[in-house]
Amino acid sequence: MSQVLQEVLSANQEYAATFGKKGNLPLPPGRRFAILTCMDARLDPAKYAGLAEGDAHVIRNAGGRASDDAIRSLVISYKLLGTREWFVIHHTDCGMQLFTDTIIRELLTNSLETAVIDENGWRDIGQGSGSTEGEFVDWLTFKDLAESVFVDVKRIRNHPLVPPTIPIYGFIYDVKTGQLIEVPSATEVGRATVPAIASS
Repeated sequence: MSQVLQEVLSANQEYAATFGKKGNLPLPPGRRFAILTCMDARLDPAKYAGLAEGDAHVIRNAGGRASDDAIRSLVISYKLLGTREWFVIHHTDCGMQLFTDTIIRELLTNSLETAVIDENGWRDIGQGSGSTEGEFVDWLTFKDLAESVFVDVKRIRNHPLVPPTIPIYGFIYDVKTGQLIEVPSATEVGRATVPAIASS
């Protein structure tokens, strides 16, 4: 058993021992909103957005991008579980800005082992064989952070399965300060165009 696996299982035992009434939380998120954000380990949506278990849906992927699968999750979040507002939150110093689709495709073609980056850029140190399957993936890399938030909010807003009643807010999380910084153009393009119908 690896040390990491042991640590995770030990932490889970401690957590479960004091789980208490959390087992009675309802399925729909209590605060009726969802966050799409990056998988970066420095981001803790529970802390930066003040969440407790049961409060909100948090959807995470590399870059916090509005991929087809992320939008699938958001649509389910609204249609079946009642969320009424969505946040798209990217962050400073994002690893997705450190490479391009071409770079990762070339690295994967060379080897499936972990690559390294140095002053000369990315290089593959793997010994195994690679795969050309990466050619068929849209890796959703980006260079301009605010533009990526805008593009993702706009993509969600224009999706045919997303109702016009849901406001979509665009933000950047600053990994040096912990602050959320609004991207006004993204929030504007994501604004609800039809008022929500009140429901219980």
